[in-house]
Amino acid sequence: MIDLTVIVLTFNEELHIQRCLNSVNNLDCRYLIVDSFSDDSTCEIAKNLGADVVQNPFVTQAQQFQWAMDNCDVNSEWVLRLDADETIDEELIANIKEFISTNSTDINGAVFHRKHIFMGKWVKHGGRYPLPMLRLFRNGKAHVEQRWMDEHIVLDDGASKFLSGGFVDNNLNSVGWFIDKHNKYANREMVDIMKKRLYPDSDPLITESTGFSIKFKRFLKQSLYMKLPYFARPILYFLYRYLLQLGFLDGARGFAYHFMQGLWYRSLVDLKCLEVEREWKHVQTKEEKLIILERMSGYKLGEHL
Repeated sequence: MIDLTVIVLTFNEELHIQRCLNSVNNLDCRYLIVDSFSDDSTCEIAKNLGADVVQNPFVTQAQQFQWAMDNCDVNSEWVLRLDADETIDEELIANIKEFISTNSTDINGAVFHRKHIFMGKWVKHGGRYPLPMLRLFRNGKAHVEQRWMDEHIVLDDGASKFLSGGFVDNNLNSVGWFIDKHNKYANREMVDIMKKRLYPDSDPLITESTGFSIKFKRFLKQSLYMKLPYFARPILYFLYRYLLQLGFLDGARGFAYHFMQGLWYRSLVDLKCLEVEREWKHVQTKEEKLIILERMSGYKLGEHL
């Protein structure tokens, strides 16, 4: 058995969880499902496939993953994080096995290139592939950023290595579900943005080893994108992504994805920020602004700053 724990966070993932766990079956390791009290058959399916299933109230992806690391006896040498709608193919499985069995002590993480599938189509352009993500790491040598959105696993020590093979995000839910998910994402991203205005030192740029691409994208977002005017920045981002990054080559479904995820979603984030700003005009102190942010987001932020 490989000295590895695969951690999957779930909530109502009966559509995906069997496909996800079957894709890593040949790793012959521990599968840990951290569920946010699903009311479908997610937990039953996972247990039938041999997974350990625990439940914990959901706050953020980052908090839930860290809770799993701290409370679920994750004592394997290596940890792999997967989302329930993600799968990996046999080539990547083989490369993970080789990486773990032959790895030197100065390499403490592995980066995969994620493919995103939208309505059955691989979105190859618009900066969506390759998407490098550090998902495999040596236990105790990395941490997950405690952010409300767009958190990454970052190494505290050593370097990472790219592993080739198929790593696919293919969500099978409806377009309505996609819209609802991104509305919730926009709410959480708004929290990150407005929280940083209250506490400017709460979200430093990544300095740890997590790959140049991830650090550069974070730098551009914080140093350029966030300084542009509301609603102008999502338009400019969409045009950059769709034209300069060749998103138009992804066809009609690709246009729908780039428009919704690149323009509509980012405009929704700006609109939610603007809504909070209007309320903030009537108060002066950080404490009062935090109360407003909690009320408008629906989150108890004081516990997670």
